[in-house]
Amino acid sequence: MRRSSLVVIALSLAAGCGFHLRGQEPLPAIFATPYVDAKDHYTPLYAALDERLRAAGARPAPNAADASAVIRLHVDDTGRDLLSVTADNKPGEYEVYYAAEFSVSNGATELLSRKQVKLTREYGYDESAVLAKEIEEETLRKALAEEIADQIMRRLAAL
Repeated sequence: MRRSSLVVIALSLAAGCGFHLRGQEPLPAIFATPYVDAKDHYTPLYAALDERLRAAGARPAPNAADASAVIRLHVDDTGRDLLSVTADNKPGEYEVYYAAEFSVSNGATELLSRKQVKLTREYGYDESAVLAKEIEEETLRKALAEEIADQIMRRLAAL
């Protein structure tokens, strides 16, 4: 009895201070049937953005003419840069990056001007574990794409 009353008091205090679990931001009605205009529909960013739009209740349109809003991915680029080399002149660290530029429009009306996002992550390289490091790089690349998709969704929700 005492334990359950403590739980109720803790939950009441948490609710009273404005705390709430982080959830999906509701999208404005204009994004009921968005179209994502991208050169490549098979990138990690496109997949993450499509997944998040569907999770938010949007039903992506098959083309721009049928869409309530168009999200244009002007740039969807990823790669890696060498950060350091070891004493025996072998790669020591790499940096994976994901860069994107996007804008949002509704017909001739620009709802969100062109925005640029670039995220990076570093990882150590070990040539004795090449396959594991390739998997780590792909995992980082996918995580960066998901973070960018989350940023895009927050900006769409703020419109």
